[in-house]
Amino acid sequence: MKLTDISNDINEWFSGSGPLADVVISSRIRLARNLAGHKFLTRCTVKEKSEILENLRDVIMSLQLGEKIFYISVDKAPALDRHFMVERHLISRHHAFGKGPRGVVIAQGEFFTAMINEEDHLRIQVLKGGSQLSKCAEHINRIDNMIEKKVEFAFSSRYGYLTACPTNLGTGIRVSVMLHLPALKITGQIEKFLNAAKDMNLAVRGLFGEGTEAAGDFYQLSNHATLGVSETDIVHQFEDMIIPEIVEYENAARKQLLSNQADILDDKISRAMALLKNARLISSQEALFLLSHLRLGLNIRTNMGVHIPAIDRLFAGKRGRQKTTDSEAFSIRTINRLFMLTQPAHLQLNYGKSLDPTHRDALRAKIIRSALNQNANKT
Repeated sequence: MKLTDISNDINEWFSGSGPLADVVISSRIRLARNLAGHKFLTRCTVKEKSEILENLRDVIMSLQLGEKIFYISVDKAPALDRHFMVERHLISRHHAFGKGPRGVVIAQGEFFTAMINEEDHLRIQVLKGGSQLSKCAEHINRIDNMIEKKVEFAFSSRYGYLTACPTNLGTGIRVSVMLHLPALKITGQIEKFLNAAKDMNLAVRGLFGEGTEAAGDFYQLSNHATLGVSETDIVHQFEDMIIPEIVEYENAARKQLLSNQADILDDKISRAMALLKNARLISSQEALFLLSHLRLGLNIRTNMGVHIPAIDRLFAGKRGRQKTTDSEAFSIRTINRLFMLTQPAHLQLNYGKSLDPTHRDALRAKIIRSALNQNANKT
């Protein structure tokens, strides 16, 4: 299996399904592990890194995960492929552009990946759409147990799992959710969210993880502490307390927009649609920004039952035979698909060659026009 086999569509965890998926795009749990009897990667020779890689690759490829898995040598992959995997949330930016032998095992459905020789010897992650951290925990614990039957992880009775970064000591767990918070941003309340997260000792990152800024009103929220706190407690705190509170804040902001700034909301969505359906050049940042407004309007219409003129016009523009396809054209899945497939590496991988920024912007605009005007022949 090759990356081009998955590059032209989105995975299920980004499809807009799952509990609270209008606000919670996805749930992810990651575990950091190191092999007993080996140095941390910063102290390893290239030969030692190769031995760790081969050992863990063979073990993970032998697992019965219920779905096909494939392996990619990250250090030997072209730069475009590495960028693609970062955009796809299959590997971290650190893993993509680190040094030395390293690889990744990917499940065909992309619900599971195992990064070998990232910061730790092994980092496994499970992803699901919407708010499903408990199911992620069940899934990743089963996989972790399967691996631990075949290898010995570095573990201390005092400190728990030993990791390269002290903040991962203990359980080695990183719980995170990807959130879409456009109403908090539009109403000027996003700083309250960021400050509240800081007060709760939570990390907030952008769409593509550590070191990235929020784009398209997407935010990744994750735990900091792993030492002295059980995996179950961390998962339940997120799923039962933190996530519902954030969803409530975002929904309150959406209601505020509808009550006090309905014309502003309608105008933002109208302008976004006009640009997306007609522009000839669109940057990746602008596309995320405009698609975010469109996604907000669609979610308000679908989940709150409120009719926004700009959104209603999308469904009332055509009649008869084309009405069903119009609804499909403007679905949340379509918008999420455009979020992903218009990222720079996705564009180039699907096009078949590298493109300069201007040609990328032109291709991005064409893809968006085609998706949103598919029944109007305006491409």
